[in-house]
Order: sequence, then structure tokens, then C-alpha cells
Amino acid sequence: MASYFGAFFLLLLTFGAFTATVALSAWLFNTRSLRNDLKLKLSVYECGPETSLQPNRISLQFYLYALLFILFDVEIIFMFPWAVAFKDLSSSGEGAAAFWGMIIFLGILAIGFIYEWKKGALNWHNIK
Repeated sequence: MASYFGAFFLLLLTFGAFTATVALSAWLFNTRSLRNDLKLKLSVYECGPETSLQPNRISLQFYLYALLFILFDVEIIFMFPWAVAFKDLSSSGEGAAAFWGMIIFLGILAIGFIYEWKKGALNWHNIK
């Protein structure tokens, strides 16, 4: 149980820092004054058309790029410990299984990448 003390302490420290940051931002940036500033910024100055808030229109293409980033980020997260442990695995006789397991993993990721490529997720000229 004592070996988990460091992780528990880090969890408490993180939760305390999060709570302090949220409380400090709520205290510093009063939401009522921000609403008044927004009303003032949207009001008509002397002349001109009424202003209105328009929603952000973000292309679906950016979400596909984000998914590809996460896909390859997860690949690196799995490959680094595998590469570090591969020497120990190969000396214990489990190297071939570890190697083919990683080849299958990379094959599945390659299929996903080819699918995204064929769907046009990597073409910048499709972004609207």
C-alpha cells in the first residue's frame, strides 16, 4: 500500500491545483461583467446593421485529421514500450510472437490509414 502513496499524493495535488485554478478564474473573471461586455460589443455604434452572433462552422475535415492524429499517437504510445521490451522478450524466447503481434497491429493501423486516404481525408483542397 505504501508504494501507491506517490500516486495518491499526485492525484490529490492535481485535484487541488484544478480546484484552485477554477476558483481563481471564477474570482478574477466575473461572468456578469463578461456578459455586459458582450452586450456592449454587440450593440450598434452610431449607425450600421444590427450585429448577430454566428456559429463557428468548422469543416468535418479537421475532425478527420484529429482522428488520424489520435490514431498515430496511440500507435506511438504502444510501439515505444514494445520496442523497449523487445530485447527482453527476444532473449526469453517470446520475440517472434511479439514481432508478429506488432506486425498485425501495424497492419490494422495501415488498413485504417488507407481507408482514410481513399475517403479523401488527407486532401486539403476538399476543405470548405
